[in-house]
Amino acid sequence: MADFEYPQGIELIAGVDEVGRGPLVGAVVTAAVILDPNHPIEGLADSKKLSEKKRLLLAEEIKQKALAWALGRAESEEIDQLNILHATMLAMQRAVKSLKIQPHFVLVDGNRIPDLPMPAQAVIKGDSKVAEISAASILAKVARDQEMVELDQQFPQYEFAKHKGYPTKVHLARLAEFGVLPQHRRSFAPVRQIILNNTP
Repeated sequence: MADFEYPQGIELIAGVDEVGRGPLVGAVVTAAVILDPNHPIEGLADSKKLSEKKRLLLAEEIKQKALAWALGRAESEEIDQLNILHATMLAMQRAVKSLKIQPHFVLVDGNRIPDLPMPAQAVIKGDSKVAEISAASILAKVARDQEMVELDQQFPQYEFAKHKGYPTKVHLARLAEFGVLPQHRRSFAPVRQIILNNTP
């Protein structure tokens, strides 16, 4: 991990991160993790820089060793109602609230913090600087990828397991061919355009 100045004299620090702001389908998934200083986890890094196999192994280790961890989410309907930024903040609040131990301080990946009952700090590129945020990014990514695999089993023609819902050429082509699913985010431009194109 890069050098990061942790807030001094605080015991229980949670890291929070999100996965899924960019995709056109499904929930934005967040995680909050309080690591146990007595049980360090080797190899934590930004989830995007790890292989899928490594992420899955680390996710299991985090769940076993962390003092507390929780997932939070905002569904596609909430994203459409609130916009993706506010939905992400809501999902982060849900993750922190769901922790079985409430942290004294929260470190959040990025440049914004949700409204929380305890002090918090935003950390740019936190998933490569702060172990707690890396752990959260891994849990959120593994959870969301699993949901995309399950959606792929329901609707194999969209190939969700491959593109995980991101606006790739394949996804956009399948959207144009097969139309919009209930799980798609209607407020996102490519989805909105297809709905408009198909409206008589």
